[in-house]
Amino acid sequence: MIQDQNNDPRPRQLSRIWRRSAFAIITGTLCLGWTPGCATVGAGPPSGSEEKPDEAEEKAMAAMGEQVKGQIVWSSSRVGNHDLFMMNTDGSHVRQITKGEAVDWFPRFSPDGARILFTRSKKGWVFERDANTDGKWDIFTVAPDGSDETKVVDNASWGNWVSNDEIVYARTTRIYRRKLSGGDETLLVDSAKVPELDAALMQQPEMSKDGKYIAITLRGSKRETGIWDIAGKKWNRTGEGCQINWTPSGDEIYWMHPTGNGGSRVLHMAIEDGKPTKTDADADSITLIDIPGRRSHEYFPQLSADGRWLVWAATQRGHDHDIADYEIYLWKVGAPPETATRLTYHSGNDRWPDIFIPGSGGPSAGASGKRDNKAVAKSSKHDEDASGEDKKAGGGTDKADDGASKSKSSTTESASPSNDDDADEKSAKQSGGSAKSKKKKKAKR
Repeated sequence: MIQDQNNDPRPRQLSRIWRRSAFAIITGTLCLGWTPGCATVGAGPPSGSEEKPDEAEEKAMAAMGEQVKGQIVWSSSRVGNHDLFMMNTDGSHVRQITKGEAVDWFPRFSPDGARILFTRSKKGWVFERDANTDGKWDIFTVAPDGSDETKVVDNASWGNWVSNDEIVYARTTRIYRRKLSGGDETLLVDSAKVPELDAALMQQPEMSKDGKYIAITLRGSKRETGIWDIAGKKWNRTGEGCQINWTPSGDEIYWMHPTGNGGSRVLHMAIEDGKPTKTDADADSITLIDIPGRRSHEYFPQLSADGRWLVWAATQRGHDHDIADYEIYLWKVGAPPETATRLTYHSGNDRWPDIFIPGSGGPSAGASGKRDNKAVAKSSKHDEDASGEDKKAGGGTDKADDGASKSKSSTTESASPSNDDDADEKSAKQSGGSAKSKKKKKAKR
């Protein structure tokens, strides 16, 4: 122990205590209004490091690639601030398609697979909790091979496709639609002008197939999911949670709910005339999937255009959507939850995946026609040529008993209105007991 000139260690001890107390006060202030954690203090997410899957996990990855041939795009911090990456559905041929100091996230394949829509920060690192902050973001498109980056909307976020030439997006409390080929944007709803919505932040808007409704996640003054009836100008609440989407059939929704094994799970529910047919009070009866094991804090669900495959991400500690060690999973809808296959093994942050399967049918939101098999031909050819330089992100089923790989993610959690804090408020209480319960049920079977 270092002592002062009088050989009395107490002044140094008091100094250290004061510094720690000051840090606690500062970080505590940043966390006001949210429990149990807060966002990591600092600039940027962890870049992390590559982790090697074991033999069984590699076999599971390869088996998944035999079942479904397609491409997955997602946002990753593995080279610094988030960029977009692509890989095959067996976790192979990982390649970076955007570069730079900006944060690129929320990628979405166009219905024909020819373009990827994504949100980019205007300048450097920006937390996802600021996803609706005015003046922070723009919306871009890029080809699957990384060429032809084009800014399509200024000062907006949460871009989603309506058709190959039309998108919806959010700007603070407002949702717009616009044709990429030209023309003015059309305001669909402004929560600041709807008393029931209480000026809530509007996130992840997705248009129904018939164009009559928009599925929306609310954050800020209200925290829930629901459907906005465009013509009727009415809000229909669907439940707690976030990240609501329409299924490709157009008659159901699916979303993340703050219950389940790891404090979150994917629910689904039938919709009639823009209204929910059930409530989320009995979440067990409408659960789509809840991964067993320790890595079961799940987010970012996205169905393939034919509705047969779900790609999403899960972490075993932490919650921050843009910092925690989320890993990408792929699952055949209706199969046992334990067959969900992990495709990435990297301790950086991996989030917001989307999947494109050539010939898989119509898109999930409002566009006519089928996805074009030739649209990603250039990208697919690149994959085949790259086979000799294959870089695997890792894959296979996560081990329920040992949590598979060790996470290097941040254990602090975000005060973000954009991160689904509702789930983390319950995850600490539920994850331990739920995991044990699921293991007992599996043992009985």
